[in-house]
Amino acid sequence: LAHCTNDSFLGANITIPHKELFLDVVDELTEEAKEIGAINTLVKQDGKLIGHNTDAYGFIKPIENYIDDLHGERVIIFGSGGATKAIVYALRSLGVEQIVLVSRRPEMYENNGSENIIRCSYHNWMAYADDAVMIVNATPLGMIPNTESSPVPDQDIEILNEKICYDIVYNPRQTKFLKQAIQAGGTPIGGLDMLIYQGAKSFNLWTGLEFPIEKIKSKLDEVLPT
Repeated sequence: LAHCTNDSFLGANITIPHKELFLDVVDELTEEAKEIGAINTLVKQDGKLIGHNTDAYGFIKPIENYIDDLHGERVIIFGSGGATKAIVYALRSLGVEQIVLVSRRPEMYENNGSENIIRCSYHNWMAYADDAVMIVNATPLGMIPNTESSPVPDQDIEILNEKICYDIVYNPRQTKFLKQAIQAGGTPIGGLDMLIYQGAKSFNLWTGLEFPIEKIKSKLDEVLPT
């Protein structure tokens, strides 16, 4: 935190579990960050520390071809942290009709009175799955080193059939959840592109320059395990 006050400081990315903690650290929040209730990008501007959120933008970019499929439909999200808040904001902006939040402690998620959010536990999420068009893993399940974990039990993977299955975990690129989706006949979307696009927007906020997306994708393909 002390480094943030240095004249040479341009900004930083904030990751879990600090996306909500830094709300009380910054001098100002963008309107988007206020509405989301979490920040992932710090920008030094005119001596002030501004809190931004580029996660919503990063989440939307990889699913632009599916926007029409999502409008007016139901989406299930596993997780209730800072990333989930950005995803909820993004899905609302796309016209998703209903969002089901699945977490170990569903009562901990504050939905600000929104009528289109249902909160449930891992014990009863399947009751909402049949009519969902997309299922999102916004938990660390499946991330290295716990690569054999998934929010969906192996005996229930048939529920992923013909659903968009989006995992925001990017290391490894193909998580167990995505493998389950492929096996069940779902459409897998990994978290690497979300990482790249949110980073690209953050980079632009810091420098005013365009991010070399394709070069970065190529480099990450070399270094990240599949």
